[in-house]
Amino acid sequence: MPEITRDESLDDLLSKIAEESGDWGPAAGDAEVQVGDHIRTFREERGLSLQQLAEKTGFSAALLSQIENRMTSPPLGTLVKIANALDTYVSSFIGKEEREFSIVRRQDRTTVSRVGMKEGGQSAYSYEALGAGKAGRRMEPFLVRLMPLIDRNVVRSSHDGEEFLYVLSGRVEVFLDKYSDLLGEGDCIYYNSTIPHHVHSAEEKEALILAVLYQGK
Repeated sequence: MPEITRDESLDDLLSKIAEESGDWGPAAGDAEVQVGDHIRTFREERGLSLQQLAEKTGFSAALLSQIENRMTSPPLGTLVKIANALDTYVSSFIGKEEREFSIVRRQDRTTVSRVGMKEGGQSAYSYEALGAGKAGRRMEPFLVRLMPLIDRNVVRSSHDGEEFLYVLSGRVEVFLDKYSDLLGEGDCIYYNSTIPHHVHSAEEKEALILAVLYQGK
């Protein structure tokens, strides 16, 4: 997935991206996940400062502070890197694990994005966790709304694991190292997350995708 990179100048880019809107937004009453609060708790429990976590992840301490304080919502790839640095799983940041299976009703989907963010916070895209409640899960399924690309000079990011993307609506442009392609409704792609990558809506409107991430732990 698109990822905040270690280049601090991209912090400014994130702040320019408008908040999501449209029919696929979270319904009233959706559970709010304050990912930044969970990340801070894990970091403090491990006795790490922001600077130490920055050194382990490659992100700036300023960016990590923004994430913890809910001034920006971390993309999925960023959560993977932070989770690996803290020796935990992405699921630890998203929801309480309770049992060996999980059924998530449409009205109960957990949204990880603008909800739970402080006033003025914005995110590049929104995603809803579809596997919350499954104990010890290694895969993370999400419903993701991708926004159009604002700046063509994007930095492709990489992290451990694998990703599977299925386009539900709209058109999606995918960058994999030097390769690029367009995916339409019903198309899918499966790749190693270690390949420098970036995905976004290829049109002037959001695209909806099903994304399944394997963290690589």
